[in-house]
Amino acid sequence: MGTTQLESVPEPKYWHLKTVLSQALDSEFSVGEILPNERDLAARFGVARATLRQALEQLELEGRLQRRRGVGTTVAPPRVGVSLGTGPHTWPGGPDDAWQPVDCSAAVPPAAVAEVLGTGADEPVHIVRRSRVSQGRPVAAELLYVPQSSVPELSAIDAPSGAARARAVLRELQRLELERQENAVELGSAGADDAKELDRLPGAPVLVVTTRFVAAGGTAALSVATYRADTCRLTFGDAGGVEIDAGPQRRAS
Repeated sequence: MGTTQLESVPEPKYWHLKTVLSQALDSEFSVGEILPNERDLAARFGVARATLRQALEQLELEGRLQRRRGVGTTVAPPRVGVSLGTGPHTWPGGPDDAWQPVDCSAAVPPAAVAEVLGTGADEPVHIVRRSRVSQGRPVAAELLYVPQSSVPELSAIDAPSGAARARAVLRELQRLELERQENAVELGSAGADDAKELDRLPGAPVLVVTTRFVAAGGTAALSVATYRADTCRLTFGDAGGVEIDAGPQRRAS
């Protein structure tokens, strides 16, 4: 493998190196392949290891690389496509839903959530916690807020707690006639709880997708889903569900 020297460029050297490395990932490596060690990579591109680390860190933030303890730095799989299309709307927990119920509790939601739900300031709601995994890695965590009035037939005896309770809440939601759902997307940073669940450092970039489910003229449920920005991309259109798109230059192993 030959040595490639970087030319003098006005942009920071690590940023230019990131571009060169990205091109090398497209042409020389497959998904899941382990990169050479830092010493060899620094020698190949004629840069200091500190400059190389900056470039690798940026590629990791962009989702091109994964650093796995005990394995090394590998080429990341393609991003998960999260569809926010205009196709048929469904309640969470349907047969094609990729989310997995984790837990359910009854608690007073944040004030901003209570305002959207139209519940009282001290009124507890059902808070369903769900997770989403793709190719063995966590990609999203969700909190689904459901007012007690939306699931009046829910029995604490049948499902007292945990994932079973979460599934019972989702099952009761299916009884309502869904009028529409409204989505909003914003860029955020991972808090301590989300970072732990998503296997990221606190402050890592995330995509926050808020979905309001409307039934009987009011908000029947509110979903706040936090996606890893390094592994997910949003898609808009009529297609529903989740797509995996390798892109024109990303090779699958």
